[in-house]
Amino acid sequence: MPYRRPGAESAGALGWSPRDMLVPYLLLAVSLQRAHGYMIEEYLKNSGFFRIDQSTLYRTLRQMEKDGLLSSDWVPGPSGPARRVYSLTDAGRGWLDAWGASLQAYRTMLDNFFSLYTGTNPDDDKEQGNDS
Repeated sequence: MPYRRPGAESAGALGWSPRDMLVPYLLLAVSLQRAHGYMIEEYLKNSGFFRIDQSTLYRTLRQMEKDGLLSSDWVPGPSGPARRVYSLTDAGRGWLDAWGASLQAYRTMLDNFFSLYTGTNPDDDKEQGNDS
């Protein structure tokens, strides 16, 4: 059940660009643990997003909240001011599941491309226990 952002055109039926991997990574990060922006930023850096601009991150989080994919609450910090902590909504979970299915199909397509390109069988790695 993909989420459609209000006013989304058919080219971006899910409401976000398929080239924008930030959104599914944000959904995944928040699905793993309720988190504030700094924790999410660290998760993204550890996942390969080395140059994530903070304004882009927070703008995207707020837009995702407006779109109903995330919710947030202000939680007192352990040694400082309250922080906005994000949680995944049911719509966000559905959207993350749809992204997962789409990315799996895309991965299969890429595996097939590279098997033709390199002359190897992608199932060879799976048989040897290298399911990557």
